[in-house]
Amino acid sequence: MRDYLLTLCVTAAVTYLLTGPVRKFAIATGAMPEIRARDVHREPTPRLGGIAMFFGLCAGLLVADHLQNLNSVFDQSNEPRALLSGAALIWLIGVLDDKFELDALIKLGAQMISAGVMVAQGLTILWLPIPGVGTVALTQGQGTLLTVALVVLTINAVNFVDGLDGLAAGMVCIATGAFFLYAYRLWYGYTIEAAAPATLFAAILMGMCLGFLPHNMHPARIFMGDSGSMLIGLILAASAISITGQVDPDTLKIFEGSTRQATHAALPVFIPLILPLTIIAIPMADLVLAIVRRTWKGQSPFAADRGHLHHRLLEIGHSHSRAVLIMYFWSALIAFGTLAYSVHSTSMWIVLAVTGLSALGLVLLLLPRFSPRAPRWAEAVVPPRYRRRPVPDPEEAGEDAEEPAEERVPVPAGLHGSTAIGHRSRFTDRRKAGTPS
Repeated sequence: MRDYLLTLCVTAAVTYLLTGPVRKFAIATGAMPEIRARDVHREPTPRLGGIAMFFGLCAGLLVADHLQNLNSVFDQSNEPRALLSGAALIWLIGVLDDKFELDALIKLGAQMISAGVMVAQGLTILWLPIPGVGTVALTQGQGTLLTVALVVLTINAVNFVDGLDGLAAGMVCIATGAFFLYAYRLWYGYTIEAAAPATLFAAILMGMCLGFLPHNMHPARIFMGDSGSMLIGLILAASAISITGQVDPDTLKIFEGSTRQATHAALPVFIPLILPLTIIAIPMADLVLAIVRRTWKGQSPFAADRGHLHHRLLEIGHSHSRAVLIMYFWSALIAFGTLAYSVHSTSMWIVLAVTGLSALGLVLLLLPRFSPRAPRWAEAVVPPRYRRRPVPDPEEAGEDAEEPAEERVPVPAGLHGSTAIGHRSRFTDRRKAGTPS
């Protein structure tokens, strides 16, 4: 575990330190597209954050290659090289799209080629454990098609959910944390060496997201763009592909004991089929709804609109921060809830505790008129909107204190309103800033 944590920290540090220079580079090269009708932000924001994330990936793989306990992953498997090859290709296409706005079909073709590059180097699904049927071997063509389909769906699901500051990176980080616990348990608990690459990929992906999030939280200073969203989507898919079909039922000794015990012990064999889907459950639902919605209106499935789940949360009155937190807790609830089905040991209480806290946080965020406040001892380290505002002295307030409460006009919570958390709008009147009316 120590080597994985070191790899995660190095990846996060490199990503974090490079994001600032990448932001300056994006501004200098003009990678700041104009605000579109579907955008939520109010000011032009640079893209190309995926550049820092890609170099974080390279740093993580380089460090892992020089660690004694992780070096065997590179010696016994070609999957890290396959991941790096596919990631470099999809990242390059994403950088070009952030700068020149490539056509959607070109990006779709690049996604399929990137998946094909990984398949050609051995990162593919060879067989599937299906409950009630057993192990089903796949032909080379079937494995290739299934791998390419999973990569393309995951990339586009992550890309579709990247609509609010910090949303995509946070959701992928939370869900990947659940996947890391599952993969590490197979590798360390069951001594299955085939699960080591997926564990490494998950640790590096968490480091990339954690390193980028401080720059991307609302209000974002830089966006990851397609160069980042497609990159983390591909790594997420590669982690699931690496571990799916690699668990040997004989290694887990699932045929010992009673039928009920054997079925419960076999859950780690079947969970790879479910867990990758739960990781992208919300983005995938958003993707399917978007395709149905656009097709129903006679539009192209790739046509952008403002009908995504995060847009709807804003429309019903949630602030930007609250909408992101709701999506975070949903992601944690689904991912860790599914992970709980594969854990039947003394560490079960950890997963159940995370699942319970996720459900509690989601309920609290959905309560009407709930304004979270940090305790007084933590006010120095939280944003101002979470601090307890002191009650003004009537003598110092002057005329404002004598103003009747019913005459004060409340600030409406519109599409970008922050009144669900704060008591004033985050955006000042442009006329006061000197902008001609």
